[in-house]
Amino acid sequence: MPNVTISALHSQRPGGGAALNAFPRMLILLLLTLPAFTQVSAQKLDMAVLKGMQPRAVGPAGMSGRVTSIDALHNDPSLIYVGTASGGLWRSTNRGTSWEPLFDDQPVASIGAVAIDQRNPDVLWVGTGEGNPRNS
Repeated sequence: MPNVTISALHSQRPGGGAALNAFPRMLILLLLTLPAFTQVSAQKLDMAVLKGMQPRAVGPAGMSGRVTSIDALHNDPSLIYVGTASGGLWRSTNRGTSWEPLFDDQPVASIGAVAIDQRNPDVLWVGTGEGNPRNS
């Protein structure tokens, strides 16, 4: 290649525009950095590190499927209600640390909407039926 700077190569291209003129620079940068990418290797995972781990349920998702609706009290976010696709309605009074099921005695377990009346948190609206099927 003759001793010419990249900007000289750009100025020698007729027409082209800024995006087209940037192509030679990007190509040269790619060619210059390519050796660095070929030397990267994956880190090995030591399976002995994972032997002490045990699976555990971590809330309503472990028992009742995916969450379809959430609402919390705006002036006290420790109160949260969660509706699930097939596991009913759940309530947490400690910011989600623990949950209690509220819909176990109802004939429908699919919840599509939950809303707390923010002026009167004793009023809760729950819409049954899921409007977000997974395969749609």
